[in-house]
Amino acid sequence: MPFSHLNDELQVLEDQGLRRRRRIVGSAQGATIQVDGKSYLSFCSNDYLGLANHPALIAAACDGAAQYGVGSGASHLITGHTQAHHLLEQALAKLVGLSDALLFSTGYMANMGIVSALVGRNDTVFVDKLNHASLNDAVLVSRARMQRYPHLHMKRLETMLAASKQGRKLVITDAVFSMDGDMAPLPELLRLCEQYDAWLMLDDAHGFGVLGEEGQGILAHFALRSPRIVYMATLGKAAGVFGAFVAGSPELIQTLIQRARTYIYTTAMPPMLATALLASVDLIRQENWRRQHLQALIQFLKNNLKLARWQLMPSDTPIQPVVIGSNQETLAVSEALRQRGILVPAIRPPTVPKGEARLRISFSAAHSLEDARKLVSALHELEKIKG
Repeated sequence: MPFSHLNDELQVLEDQGLRRRRRIVGSAQGATIQVDGKSYLSFCSNDYLGLANHPALIAAACDGAAQYGVGSGASHLITGHTQAHHLLEQALAKLVGLSDALLFSTGYMANMGIVSALVGRNDTVFVDKLNHASLNDAVLVSRARMQRYPHLHMKRLETMLAASKQGRKLVITDAVFSMDGDMAPLPELLRLCEQYDAWLMLDDAHGFGVLGEEGQGILAHFALRSPRIVYMATLGKAAGVFGAFVAGSPELIQTLIQRARTYIYTTAMPPMLATALLASVDLIRQENWRRQHLQALIQFLKNNLKLARWQLMPSDTPIQPVVIGSNQETLAVSEALRQRGILVPAIRPPTVPKGEARLRISFSAAHSLEDARKLVSALHELEKIKG
């Protein structure tokens, strides 16, 4: 058989506790979901504000489908760019406080398009070692030189920037790191970029909608603005729908329209989703109670989860990782939680470093304090049992 050798490779993954499997979900996202016909309390979703099943978004999507149909039918540069897309780009730019915005179908495509449009063979890109895979892949596609600095190590980054003497310089970082939940030191990053004449690209996938008084993201969190910032955020997490956008100066956005291949050569997102996202932007701005409730859940976990062997990592975001260590024990704990009716994903290498397998707890505004209390109780019980 042509692919029979792949079975051996799959078995190696199985033996190492690294083989991934999909679950079949039979319900909308929420604090409780239906998986394989059973109901579970879920701490797996990136639906941080609890908007993925909000009636206002569902109604807006239905209205959009009635007006525009289901599909956009073409790329943005042909006939796929509808009034709904146009209004959404304006609303997103206004929300994050930048001049212009541009929609992409996914965050992965946005990152690939941005980096390959801005840098090439003679340029250098500086990336945090824990950046999302899409950012690393984007640099490889661009063919620029990639230099990785240790996680949040600003002195090492400065040494690299100072030694770079030719071509364009682009610093890229996650704003909120997806597996650790910590934030990039944006003021220091911006200072270094200004000192060494570099652009700064922020992937705010996990900060947009969550950080800032009105959910504007990490720029508002640190009260910073700069013409050298390239801001990207996704729309399938806190915004509750799908897609991504880039925001920045008019010349940046126009350059991406002309050069970003993942924008030019793909069908525009369905306009019905753009209409749903317009409703989402309104809720993000208006309903600050969702962010306040998230912080209450986070603080409850920090105050009440007392671990002896496992480690709750320091994070002020809805991403709350519990590092267990071994792949097999992490899988066993995740399965034991599932048997108790609680879903928490086991995250293993290569997504996280070897020996740092963890449970990745994700809070949503849809969770109650009682939900958090059930999780804490189960973790306390299991740490004693597994020990």
